[in-house]
Amino acid sequence: MLKLVKLSYSYKKQLMDMMKEWCAIGEKIVPYSIRKNDYKDFDTYLKGFEDTNLIEPGYVPASTLFCLDDERNLFVGAVNIRHYLNEALLMNGGHIGDGIRPSERRKGYATKMIGLALEECQKLGIKKVLMVCDKKNIGSAKSIINNGGILENEIEMDGVTEQRYWIDL
Repeated sequence: MLKLVKLSYSYKKQLMDMMKEWCAIGEKIVPYSIRKNDYKDFDTYLKGFEDTNLIEPGYVPASTLFCLDDERNLFVGAVNIRHYLNEALLMNGGHIGDGIRPSERRKGYATKMIGLALEECQKLGIKKVLMVCDKKNIGSAKSIINNGGILENEIEMDGVTEQRYWIDL
């Protein structure tokens, strides 16, 4: 069973395993919130999620949650839920940033994790959720569509075509 959890000391090993795997392949880790600080300095890393008063300019309040496969005691991915959108996030970024660790892709976890993130959005009072993905990332688009995403449009950002999907809650 999958569930979203806040990072704590009890999940340190799960985080270390996931991040080492991701770093080993040299791929950009998403969502940004889980790569912005050095995970190897766990105390500082953890504090980065707890201190919501230190919002960087251009950013909005957000919650980062890790997707735990309870049965295997394993982090399969993470989501960053932005509590509202600013102009930049309205164009590119959206309410939810998500990522699945490399070894756990193509197993349906992204669809389930997004579904859990949408439940968190409802708790925050968000009625309409924007999700954005690279047009080439067909798996991400399918996960969004499987959760009710309706394509509004495509925009070009830094030479990359981004698809913008809305999900009514």
